[in-house]
Amino acid sequence: MRIKSVLQFCLVTGLIALFSNSINAQSTTYIGQDLNTITTAVPFLQIAPDARSGGMGEAGVSSTPDANSMHWNPAKYSYIENEMGFSLSYSPWLRALVSDINLAYLTGYKKLANNQVVSGSLLYFSLGDITFTDIQGATIGNYRPNEFAISGTYSRMLTKNLSGAVTARFIHSNLTQGQSVGGASTKPGNSYAADVAIYSRHDVEFQNIEGFFAWGLNISNIGAKISYSDDNTQRDFIPTNLRVGPSLTLDIDEYNRLSFMVDINKLLIPTPPIYATDSLTGQPIYDDNGNQLIFKGKDPNVSVPVGMFQSFFDAPGGFNEEIRELSFAVGVEYWYDKQFAIRGGYFHEDRTKGNRKFFTLGAGLRYNVFGLDFAYLIPTGGQAKNPLENTLRFTLHFDFEAFQKQNNQN
Repeated sequence: MRIKSVLQFCLVTGLIALFSNSINAQSTTYIGQDLNTITTAVPFLQIAPDARSGGMGEAGVSSTPDANSMHWNPAKYSYIENEMGFSLSYSPWLRALVSDINLAYLTGYKKLANNQVVSGSLLYFSLGDITFTDIQGATIGNYRPNEFAISGTYSRMLTKNLSGAVTARFIHSNLTQGQSVGGASTKPGNSYAADVAIYSRHDVEFQNIEGFFAWGLNISNIGAKISYSDDNTQRDFIPTNLRVGPSLTLDIDEYNRLSFMVDINKLLIPTPPIYATDSLTGQPIYDDNGNQLIFKGKDPNVSVPVGMFQSFFDAPGGFNEEIRELSFAVGVEYWYDKQFAIRGGYFHEDRTKGNRKFFTLGAGLRYNVFGLDFAYLIPTGGQAKNPLENTLRFTLHFDFEAFQKQNNQN
């Protein structure tokens, strides 16, 4: 097996091992400042897909709308200026190790009458090609794991200063293509999900500088658990997420615009509890029904609606641990003449809940029909390598309205 294939095989089998374990089996967790991360199936749904928000610390729930609002807050589409447009984003993944793992994102929108907008997107995550060989080195098969999500959104104005949106999503995760993992047969996992979002904007003025204050809320991936085997008892939560935050945009003058924004995120799925063990042997303790007893926390083997509600108060470390489950993204964006942008941001996640901490830089260009956004991620010191470290991400925009105007002039 080639080195590249070995690396990809380790990644995929690691994902399978993670996803195939039920939440109920997560017993190695601790109170206080020790690790107690929350894991889900199909985590690719949480990756920032576009370079604009990727350059602003992955903040975007209340930023000004663009074609990629589907991921961050689809309710923003109701405020979009252009009639129609689409964008294509590309993000290499683990580029320092392999060359063919990547995330691609295609999204587009069309404005209807009465401040209504419909939009759709395709998010595709490829884990590259893996070649399997026997002990003599002869090729016995090729393997290409992948995951994708297809989404559609309807957004409309509810009042002068408030819009709402609903999204439907189909999720497909094929990590094994029928291969056996740990002696058990596997199958692709499928799920259906929905997003519910709102966005509000109000005009403001500071010392003769006009602008607007906005805030947004998006509950994404509200959907069925997913399974990778015929054993329906082994089903895992998908990453249902609450994203909320404000932004302030100031039009300094005719040519200069400056925006500040903050996103707060929380996964709305159960936190792994601490399970009871025998004080002498250290072995798990089970009840009469064969279920492992919980020492602290709550039973994570619940339905999706119960899990969403329970996620606000089920951490075994109490309120302090619930606060540590929040992640924060802070971004700033400067536009000159709506043609050139500079961006920066910072993302923070507690060390016990994933320990993602990084700065981001970005730039944007708009010229007639086309636009380009770029983003670059800089991990902070003292943490594990980031899959996007030393990687340039980009997004291509296409403005149909500008294209039509250009044709009419000709």
